[in-house]
Amino acid sequence: QVHLVESGGGLVQAGGSLRLSCAASGRTFSGYVMGWFRQAPGKEREFVAAIRWSGGRTYYADSVKGRFTISRDTAKNTVYLQMNSLKPEDTAVYYCAAEFMLAEASLVRRNEYDYWGQGTQVTVSS
Repeated sequence: QVHLVESGGGLVQAGGSLRLSCAASGRTFSGYVMGWFRQAPGKEREFVAAIRWSGGRTYYADSVKGRFTISRDTAKNTVYLQMNSLKPEDTAVYYCAAEFMLAEASLVRRNEYDYWGQGTQVTVSS
């Protein structure tokens, strides 16, 4: 059973930075896609970024491209989301997700992922 635990959220001023972590356990993750999604109050959960565990190819939503960086440490079974130049509109609960062998067109869709963490709150003040 895949288990994902996010950490690193908090309150930061606009323009600041945070690094989120997602500790993954329960199996080997070769062939998996690890994703970050976020959900603001009253809005649907949306794709932020994803990375292929094998090879490390990355994907980003247009809204975060150039500001956020997703990475993984295979030795620690951990995925990171480095968030720079944060804006108030980045305020949301951020979720880590995992799924096996997703095609590029599928990895942006939340319904394609079976495994989710509990989420971590990120609040950006103006």
